[in-house]
Amino acid sequence: MAEEILLSVKPRQVIGKQVRALRREGWIPLSVYGAHVETRSMQAEERTLRNVLNKAGTNRLIRLDTGDGGQHVVITREIQREPISGKFWHVDFMEISLTEKMDIDIPVVLQGVPPPTKSGEGLLIHGLEQVTVRLLPTDLIPEIVVDVSGLVSLNDTIKVSDLKLGDKIEILTSPDEMLAKIIPVKEEVVETEAPAATAEVEVVGKAKKEEQAEEEEAKK
Repeated sequence: MAEEILLSVKPRQVIGKQVRALRREGWIPLSVYGAHVETRSMQAEERTLRNVLNKAGTNRLIRLDTGDGGQHVVITREIQREPISGKFWHVDFMEISLTEKMDIDIPVVLQGVPPPTKSGEGLLIHGLEQVTVRLLPTDLIPEIVVDVSGLVSLNDTIKVSDLKLGDKIEILTSPDEMLAKIIPVKEEVVETEAPAATAEVEVVGKAKKEEQAEEEEAKK
């Protein structure tokens, strides 16, 4: 089973403008919703919440300890922050069933060093940063690791179709989407036309001066 992270929460009675005072006291308002549960207003201590979210992100299971003895497994759906300070403003959790499959985005992490990047002839570019999959919450993985050390030639590419995630994980993203690719490093183009143009201007300017001098000489 995928790791569950514990977060202690309690019901929230404060709503509207009074929530500001709640935040000043070190509590962050939460909303918990799901397909089979009623939406509930909760709150969590700010420091504890920050530690949990730093560890769980948006694709790891969190078990809410609500004090009622029930099993409430959630994943993070939205984190709102105060625009200037960046402090947590409000967090939405979605409660899930461990026996029902769900669709979720899993981040893609590139690992390894392709030989063309070592020699300086190639540049590694990152394609999709996440892949959408369908799975049971108990099969949830924190990330998809892609080994790029096998990209040995220019234009070598790893696509979604190359992923091997096992029978329990269904990939929903298009198989033709690119995850990583080696492209050639472009040679620096040296401009050679500008000096020629300058020389031409100088020649034309010299001819014009000579023509003006002949006209002045004729007037004398």
